[in-house]
Amino acid sequence: MKDSPIVLITGVSSGIGRSAAEKFATQGCRVFGTVRSIAKTSPLSGVELIEMDIRDDASVEVGVQAVIERAGRIDILVNNAGMNMVGAVEETSITEAAALFDTNVFGVLRMVRAVLPHMRAQRRGRIVNVSSVLGFLPAPYMGLYSASKHAVEGLSETLDHEVRRLGIRVTLVQPSYTKTNLEANSPQTALRIGDYDNDRATATRSVVNSIDSAPGPDGVANTIVEAALGTWRMRRTPAGQASLLSKLRRFMPAGPVDASLRKSLGLV
Repeated sequence: MKDSPIVLITGVSSGIGRSAAEKFATQGCRVFGTVRSIAKTSPLSGVELIEMDIRDDASVEVGVQAVIERAGRIDILVNNAGMNMVGAVEETSITEAAALFDTNVFGVLRMVRAVLPHMRAQRRGRIVNVSSVLGFLPAPYMGLYSASKHAVEGLSETLDHEVRRLGIRVTLVQPSYTKTNLEANSPQTALRIGDYDNDRATATRSVVNSIDSAPGPDGVANTIVEAALGTWRMRRTPAGQASLLSKLRRFMPAGPVDASLRKSLGLV
C-alpha cells in the first residue's frame, strides 16, 4: 500500500461519491472520503472517512492536513460534493444562489487551494472536478445550478493551463441524469411566481421521470476513476445520454439543439 495512489474525494456519504470511493479502493488506492458527519455516515469498506464541510475554510484546511499526516501526500483530488436547486432564475434569491455557489464553486476552490501546495511540492497530481451536462447545456428551471457548473468548467480549464508545467493536470467529468438521492430530492426555491407555474411543473416532472429511469451512479463512478487514473483528457462524459448530449452540443446547430431540449422537457 506504500506506493498506492492516495485519493481524496469529497462527498462520499451516498450516491456518485460513495460509489467512486469504493471503486478507487478496489483499484488498490488508499482512499480518503469526506463527509459532513462521520457519526451519521455508514462505514465504507476500504475508505477512511474525514469529517469536513467544504463550505468552511478552516474545516477544509484541517481535513486536508489530516490526510497529509496520515498518508504523507495526496496524488488525486476528486471534487464531487455538490448540491442542486430547482426554480426559475427570477425566483432564485441572492441568498439561495450564494449558498449553491458556496458549495458547487467555492467548495471546489477551497479544496484546490488546500491541496495544490502539496501537489506542487511533489510535482505531480491529478484533480478531477465533477461537473454536469448542464455545464455545457443549460436547462430551464435549473439556471443557477447550470451557472455553477459552467463556472466549474471555466475554473477547471483555466487551472489546468496554470498547473500542467508543475506535473499536475485537471480534468472534468460531465454526468447526465443519475439515479441518486441528491438528484431525486433537489431543493426548490422558496419564491413561487405564478407566471412560471405551468412550465416549471412540466419541466420538473420531466426531470423527475428522467431521474427515475436513469442508471445508478456506477457508470459515473467508473468514469471518475478513469479520469483520475487513466490517460489525461480535459473532459470525460459517461457512456449513454451524457455522451450523446455532448456530441449534439458540439456538432448540431444551436436551433435544433434548443428545440430538442424544450421538447424533451415538455416545453412546447
